Amino acid sequence: MTQPTLAHATEFGRMYSRSLTSAPEVPSITTVIGQEPKDLTGWAGHLATTELVQDDRLTGAVGSASQLKTLARHASSAAERFRDAAARRGDRVHHYAEQVALRSLGGAHEAESARAVLTEHGESAFADRFDEWWQLYDVRPIAAEITVWNHAVGYAGTLDLVAEIAGRTCVIDFKTKGLDRRGRAKPLNESVVMQLVAGMQAEERLVDAQAGIWEPWTHGKESLLMAVAISEAEVVPVQASPDALKPHWHKFWALRQVWEHTRRTAEAGPALRPLPPPPAPAAARAAVGAPAPAGAGSPTDAVPPVTPRA
Repeated sequence: MTQPTLAHATEFGRMYSRSLTSAPEVPSITTVIGQEPKDLTGWAGHLATTELVQDDRLTGAVGSASQLKTLARHASSAAERFRDAAARRGDRVHHYAEQVALRSLGGAHEAESARAVLTEHGESAFADRFDEWWQLYDVRPIAAEITVWNHAVGYAGTLDLVAEIAGRTCVIDFKTKGLDRRGRAKPLNESVVMQLVAGMQAEERLVDAQAGIWEPWTHGKESLLMAVAISEAEVVPVQASPDALKPHWHKFWALRQVWEHTRRTAEAGPALRPLPPPPAPAAARAAVGAPAPAGAGSPTDAVPPVTPRA
C-alpha cells in the first residue's frame, strides 16, 4: 500500500503534516481510533498455546527446563508475528486494489506486478476475489488513496477509494480478512464505521504534498459509506448504517479528546515526584541537640501549591 506522503511516525502515533516541509500537526484517523482499549490477552494466549503444542520440538524438550523455556519464549511472541504477517499481507492486498483503481483511472499503475507479488506469497486468490467484486459491482473510481484533513476536530487520514457504484458516490475502505471455521470471510469490526464517518466529515483533500496545497472535500455528506472485506474465499461489502453515523462520530470525537489529553499529560513530564518528610518540630530538635536546618519552615513551604491548567 502506498505510504501516505504526509504521514509521520511519532511517539504519539501516526500524525500528519500539511506539507513535506512542515511538522506533524494532527493525529491520523487510525491513531485516534486506536485510543479505544482492546483486551487481546485471550487471543494472544490462544495463539501462544497453539504454537507451543504444535511445535515439533516439544516432545524432545520434555524434561529439559532450558529447552522448554526456549520454546515458551518463542511461542510467547506468536501473536506479534501473526499481527505483523497479517499487516504485510494487508499491505499487499491494498496495494493491488489501489493499482487496479489507478489502471481504471487511466493513470500510471503497477497492477500486474502487484498481482505477481500476491502470487509469490500464495495470495493470488485475494486478487481473484477482488477482481470479481470490482466487475460485479461495476466500480467506477473517482480517486484512490486520498489524504483528507479536518480542522474543526483536528485529524487527517488517507481514504482507500472514492468511486461511483450504481450512480452513487461511495467512500470505500478495504479490509483484508482471514477465514473463519466455515471458510467464510471473518466479520468486520464496527470500528470501521468511525473510520468511514471521519472520512465523510473531512473538510479538505490534498492536492500537492510538496507545496502543501489543499482543496475543499466534496465527497462527504451525500456519499454512501462502504467497507469491503477482502478474503481468499469471498469479498463482502457492507454499508455503514445511516442511523449509526452520528453516535460513531461522537465516539470518534471523544477518542480524539483522549488522544489530545494523553499527549498533554506526556508533555507535562513526570506526574509524580518524591515528597520529603516535614522538618522535625523545634522541641524534638532541642531534645537531641540538633541545630535548626537552614530555611526550615512549615511542610507546605517545601511544596508549592499546584494550580491546574485548563
